[in-house]
This record gives sequence, C-alpha cells and structure tokens, in this order.
Amino acid sequence: MDRALASATSLWLGVMDTQAPQGLLLLLLFLPLLPPRGASAGSLHSPGLSECFQVNGADYRGHQNRTGPRGAGRPCLFWDQTQQHSYSSASDPQGRWGLGPHNFCRNPDGDVQPWCYVAETEEGIYWRYCDIPTCHMPGYLGCFVDSGAPPALSGPSGTSTKLTVQVCLRFCRMKGYQLAGVEAGYACFCGSESDLDRGRPAPATDCDQICFGHPGQLCGGDGRLGIYEVSVGSCQGNWTAPQGVVYSPDFPDEYGPDRNCSWALSPPGAALELTFRLFELADPRDRLELRDAASGSLLRAFDGARPPPPGPLRLRAAALRLTFRSDARGHAQGFALTYRGLQDADDDPEPKGSAQTPAAPLDWANVSCSPRPGAPEAAMGARVFSTVTAISVLLLLFLSLLRLLRRRSCLLAPGKGPPALGPSRGPGRSWVVWYRRPRGVALPCPPTDSQAVGLAASYRPLSASSQSSLRSLISAL
Repeated sequence: MDRALASATSLWLGVMDTQAPQGLLLLLLFLPLLPPRGASAGSLHSPGLSECFQVNGADYRGHQNRTGPRGAGRPCLFWDQTQQHSYSSASDPQGRWGLGPHNFCRNPDGDVQPWCYVAETEEGIYWRYCDIPTCHMPGYLGCFVDSGAPPALSGPSGTSTKLTVQVCLRFCRMKGYQLAGVEAGYACFCGSESDLDRGRPAPATDCDQICFGHPGQLCGGDGRLGIYEVSVGSCQGNWTAPQGVVYSPDFPDEYGPDRNCSWALSPPGAALELTFRLFELADPRDRLELRDAASGSLLRAFDGARPPPPGPLRLRAAALRLTFRSDARGHAQGFALTYRGLQDADDDPEPKGSAQTPAAPLDWANVSCSPRPGAPEAAMGARVFSTVTAISVLLLLFLSLLRLLRRRSCLLAPGKGPPALGPSRGPGRSWVVWYRRPRGVALPCPPTDSQAVGLAASYRPLSASSQSSLRSLISAL
C-alpha cells in the first residue's frame, strides 16, 4: 500500500508539475486516511505453540543459536564455517536441512533432537544438542521425574527391546488411558491427567535416552519420563477444541500399509483453517481427503504425487471429516496439520486457486501460529483503507485532468520523437494532449507560450483518433 501511494503521489506530481497547490492539496487530503503508526492488518503469532512437529525436531527452523535456551549454553558455529565437518551449508545447497549462512540449531542428520557445532573443547567435543523449549511436537507434555515411589504414572506398564514412542502410545491407548510415558529407552507407563497434578517436571535435557526400537527418537531418561497424550498418531478421533493438531496414524513412527483412518473436526466457528506442517506420503495411492461433515462433499484431496500447497487452507465448512487411506505397500512419515476454527465464514476468504502463506515459509521461519486478538477487524480495516484510497486517487486525478483541459492546458505524457506542436482544431475549448517518456507534464495552451514551445521538441501528440475520443468524453461531461 505504501508503494501504491508513493506511485500515485509521483504520478500526480508529474502530471501537475505546474499545479503545485493542487498537489499539496492532494497530500493533505490523504493524510487523514493514512493508518496510524504501528497499525497492522493483523499478524499471526503465538509463542505458546510448538516450532516443531516431528518428534526429533528435524523440521525446526527457529532462531536459537546457543545450546541452551534464552542465551544459556555455548554459542553455535555458523554452518557456512564448518566445512571441516560432515555438515555445512555447502553440503545442503538446496536448503533441505535448513543449513545456511547462520548459526541456528538444526538436525540435518536425523538425530534425536536439533544440535549445532561448537568450538572444540579440550576433551575433543565439537558439537552439542540444543535445549529448545519450543521445539517439542504438540502432544508431548514434557520430561518428568519418576522416583518409582509412587510412580509418576500410576497405570499399567511394560518393557520392550523394540520400544518406540508410538509403541507406547498404542499400548496405553488400548488400555484406555489418556497419557503414555517412555523411560530409559525401553520402558512404557500409562496414566491419567490426575497424575500430572502431582508430577515433578524435569529439565528437557534429562530425557536423553534413545529408544531401543528407533535411533531417531528419545524415550525418556534414567528415572525420567517423557510423557505424551495418547491422541498423537491415533487412527480416529473427534476434535472439538478451538485449535489443535492432527497427526497421521502411527505418528511419530511411519504409517503402515492398509490403513483406513478418519478424524472429525468441529471447532467453534463457521469455517476452518488448516495448515500442513508436514506432508510426506509414499505414492499417489496413499490419499488424504477433506470432506464437509454435513454434506459429505469432497472439498480437497491430496496424495503422494499431489501434496498440499504451503500456507493456510481456508474451507467454508463448520465441520470436516478427514479420511486417510494407504495401500498395501504404504510406508512414509505421514502428515501433521494444525487447525483452528474461524468465527465468520467470510473472514479471510480462501484465495482463488490456491491454499500460505506465507507465502512459502522461510528457511528459519517455520513457526505455527494462531490469530492475535483483533486480527480480523484489523484486516477488514486495511481492506477498507485500500479501497477508499484507490477510489480517491482515481477520482482526484480525473477531476484534475478535467480541470486542466477546461483551462486550455496541454497534457504532456510519455512518448518518443519530436512533433510539430500546434493547437487542436474543432468546436469547443482549444486543448491538446502530448506525451513523452519518462513522465507527463502539464503546460498552458495555446502553444505560442515560450515554455510550451521549449519543451515541444521532445514531445509527440496523441493520434487524432485518440484525441477525438478524449474530446468527446470531456464534452459529454
């Protein structure tokens, strides 16, 4: 909008070069329409939501550049200065791993959590994990102390040498519990919400044991439980909260073959907004469908060959049914999507022919969002301001042109070559339109004026037919 206003002002000053008072009047008329300093059309940001949607933080694109949160820990080295190591910006030219000329924590090798290179110590340590509080997938409730007397989660438990996060989640889901906790890489515990009331949180770095069944996942620690909600990776569910996250079946493990799952989304509001944070299906036969829950009509469909476009996808449906099916060979990471209800179906209508976005997310800007209070009102105000400004500019320019022509002025606009300058012939007021590059200038007529004659050498008049049409239009007014 600022660029449009600047262009309109420049055009006005070019056309009205000899009419400075009118140009000043235009600027004065627009000053009351300018938005107040600091006003915004509504930015989306919620620090309470996670910056990661994969259990190992491989999708982290945040800005933490030390091994500890809030400036603690050791500073990270820049990725474009680590060519002597296995991973650097040179080894990631496409930016797939998020490496570049920065020193933000990343996870390019699929480790259990984001990390970075640090200045080598005397012990030969040259990299460390990053403790990032915001990089925990939604559904992960944190690391808790488990002293064993009483246990942190009071439900059934078990052990497995093939334990993964989803193995434990599935076990506790089948037992009818709300929470699942993994400990020491091989132990699983189940519990309920009431167990959290007496739980003792532990530092996130205490849950550092690799799962016995998956080298890219963490399963608690020694005397430490990593606790999850069992809804993560479920094959069905009914989501009614104002906003939340839906994961593919078996997440954070890969989904398996012949899966047929469905989820109902009915948050408060008249419409829904979905944002895919992760989407990786094996082939075109693995398919996710979005249907209107009321009519059953298909709204969108995505598969391994047709992923969703980046950015928010707004659907004019109060409730959705999501259906996912995989074929007999299906194996892939799956998807993670966030949703939120919109109070007004006409608020932020869906862009024609597209689904974010910001635009595509920047390398380090993959941040999940929720609306700031007042964002819809601010967006509506911005649209009204844009419309009023555009109409006002066009109206004032037209009135100014009309005034020029009725005052026997010559309008000179961009063009090429020297013309023979002369007054127009015909009934009514005498006027003529000239043009030249790079901008237009208005001069008084008749052209016997010395200023007009001096500039005429580089101007060319409009064609006779164009001037005739314009003269007819002015006469009609």
